Amino acid sequence: MKFVCSVCGYVYDDDAQKVKFETLPDDWTCPLCGAPKALFNKEENVTKPEAAPVEVMDEDVTELSFGQLAALCSNLARGCRKQYKEEEARQFDELADYFTKIVRPINDTTVEKLAESLKADLESYPALRATCDSEKDRGAARVCVWGEKVTRMLESLVSRYLKEGDRMAEGTSIWVCSVCGFVYIGDKAPDLCPVCKVPAWKFDKVEGR
Repeated sequence: MKFVCSVCGYVYDDDAQKVKFETLPDDWTCPLCGAPKALFNKEENVTKPEAAPVEVMDEDVTELSFGQLAALCSNLARGCRKQYKEEEARQFDELADYFTKIVRPINDTTVEKLAESLKADLESYPALRATCDSEKDRGAARVCVWGEKVTRMLESLVSRYLKEGDRMAEGTSIWVCSVCGFVYIGDKAPDLCPVCKVPAWKFDKVEGR
């Protein structure tokens, strides 16, 4: 029997390992990305989502918040930088900084609400990815795949934080991939990002609280 990590795709093969997957301790984590055991699926259960109907947007497009605009511009800057378009990346960075400065503070946010938001995001990804596949939009499909994996990992980390609190990061470091946003907890960044495969030097170490 084989079990596949839903974050990075690592395969745990019962036949090749000394310990059966189901007998591994609950605190066992993926050796590549650090995802918990709960995020592994049996290989036969890893299925491709069914294509969802494509919705045509009308003229009444939802207005983005300043925070959403900041995130959008930041992601566009990263995309430009990957294509060596430094001037365009700089301009998008300036826009992201501007929208970040005028974002209204959220006073009633909690870790519990963050966990709820991440769960809701995960529920929306299969339909989004299926639509990208049906439209044969490879770029958007890649964004969805990366986004779903990163969100899945974030949900597991937030769930762990709710149980352990600040003890979760004691004696170790937190690293964030500057390309896809994958978060890794460990003494050093992984050699390759488990999600987007960029090298360790693309990770930023989170300093302070």
